[in-house]
Amino acid sequence: MKVKISAILLSVFAFCFSAIVPPAAAQQKVSLTKNGVKTSFFPLSDIREGMTGKAYTVFRGTEPEEFSVEILGIVPGAIGPKQDMIVGRISGGSADRTAVFAGMSGSPVYIDGKLVGAIAYSFPFSKEPICGITPIDQMIGIFKQYDNQITETKTPKPFSFSEIAVNLDQNFSGGTSAYSGQLYSNVSTGSALSAYVGQTFRPIATPVSFNGLSALTLKAFEKQLLDAGLLPVASVGGSAPISPMKNAEKETLIGGTSVSMQLARGDFSLAAAGTVTFRDGEKIYAFGHPFLSLGTSDLPMSESSVVTVIPNLNNSFKLAVPGAMVGSMTQDRATGVFGKLGQAPKMIPVRIEMTTSRNQKQYFNFEVARDDGLTPLLVNIGIYNALVSNERGMGDSTVEIDSTISLKDQKSVKMGSRFSGSSAVSSAALSVALPVNAILTSRFDDVDITGIDVVLKSFDGSKNANLERISIDRAEVRAGETIELNAFIRTDTGKLLSQRIPVSIPASTPTGKLLISVGDGNSIQQASISKQFVPQDLGELVKTINESKKTDRLYVQINRVSNGAIVGATELPNLPPSMLATMNNNRTAGGFTPTVQTVLTEHELAPAEFLISGQQTLSIEVIK
Repeated sequence: MKVKISAILLSVFAFCFSAIVPPAAAQQKVSLTKNGVKTSFFPLSDIREGMTGKAYTVFRGTEPEEFSVEILGIVPGAIGPKQDMIVGRISGGSADRTAVFAGMSGSPVYIDGKLVGAIAYSFPFSKEPICGITPIDQMIGIFKQYDNQITETKTPKPFSFSEIAVNLDQNFSGGTSAYSGQLYSNVSTGSALSAYVGQTFRPIATPVSFNGLSALTLKAFEKQLLDAGLLPVASVGGSAPISPMKNAEKETLIGGTSVSMQLARGDFSLAAAGTVTFRDGEKIYAFGHPFLSLGTSDLPMSESSVVTVIPNLNNSFKLAVPGAMVGSMTQDRATGVFGKLGQAPKMIPVRIEMTTSRNQKQYFNFEVARDDGLTPLLVNIGIYNALVSNERGMGDSTVEIDSTISLKDQKSVKMGSRFSGSSAVSSAALSVALPVNAILTSRFDDVDITGIDVVLKSFDGSKNANLERISIDRAEVRAGETIELNAFIRTDTGKLLSQRIPVSIPASTPTGKLLISVGDGNSIQQASISKQFVPQDLGELVKTINESKKTDRLYVQINRVSNGAIVGATELPNLPPSMLATMNNNRTAGGFTPTVQTVLTEHELAPAEFLISGQQTLSIEVIK
């Protein structure tokens, strides 16, 4: 009798305890691996129309809340080849107020206590809270394919000098995660899905909080950010400080909790918010759709708390505050993102020292994610933001910039220039972002940027001028003599200035025609025959970038007609006819570029008060 009474009391206690268990604690039972026994998954083949289940996400704070999901059906191949999507309707709890919202991506769905998958897709402007669910088997299966992935052998990439010189038409948008499709296949007659056939579905947007960024910066980079698949939630959400990694606990990033992926942190930060679907030991599965389609990635993964969810007729979204970093996101694939707890990502520190036009010193420190497509964009944004946040955002200005890109086991890339006019700020930021882009996309395996240091000086007003014409004191000259060249410069205010430039003819110059060119660094570089080169290693690429022409000064170049070739990034002038014949025969093609002009001398003039642009060329005759 005592045994029966004890059993009854235990049953009552268990029932009462389960009734008062908070949602987060309940989630631990189905989201964590315990004693080697994994969470049970609900097979996709057993899913039937009309089934009901429970889902969990954070609407406020850090605790997941429960709401209901009704299964409407399955659309085979909706996500991709052999990647099906379950369609459901959500209701109950806070979901009645918010419907499907940006930041809900990854919310786990359970039927009979078994994990079905992640809420990941929505129907824009739908009158009902319809969602697409990525099956959990597909989320986990796609990442197993990359566990033992063999690194692909890379070959050097050809470069043009325009890729490392400032070109205002260039921008860095990274990859795009935007995806759209149509519901059109295998929907049975009378199915609850028939009303939605032909309608567009999209991945639920991932809200990104931007902190420390001015409105002018967000406006300037709006297109690039949207192209990269980032939904800006401007100046909303907490900053993401540079802090050491926190040790994960059993409650860290369990299913239904909010998670943030940090693209930048420090004095300016970008953090994307989503929801954890499933934790398996130290492995984290989230989102249920691509974040930025980065493939292999290395982004800080942090805990996150939700301030609130903002209901919106166009796109409801949650305001999330990034917390402590607990690991890194290592994969970003078609059916979700994958991360590891306890694994620290490699970030690139950026340090900016700025002297304003009012002679005030400002210092900025932040870290950016290390990614071929994202890093140049983030560096570009950071430098641009430092300037417009402390100086005028419109009108003419002049910016001096010196930058150092530090590389592991390589010489640093050191660049310095001045920019003036209405585009000075964007040009200065690009002057660092472009070399960073060239280095990261070079395909060399030993690329490791360890830091970026930038020194800025800003002045009000423009200092632009054009090289209008040049003249020489005589048209015939002997080898070894010096002629006087006059450069006439027109400022943007209309004032005409002149500069005398002595030009020495090398003593070994043979008789014949010479061309003398005067121009700014960009013009001289673009007129060069070596517009494209293939570096043989990272060191040669760094050397070429360091030797590239500066945009803020004039160069004097003496050329003559000759036979030569460009091999890689090296010019080989005055080659013997036999060597040229060997390189250019019927049995070989490519590998070099023939030249018809050889640079005899090149002289870089000291920086002038004005930034002079343009190029002029004239000819002289070398006589005996």
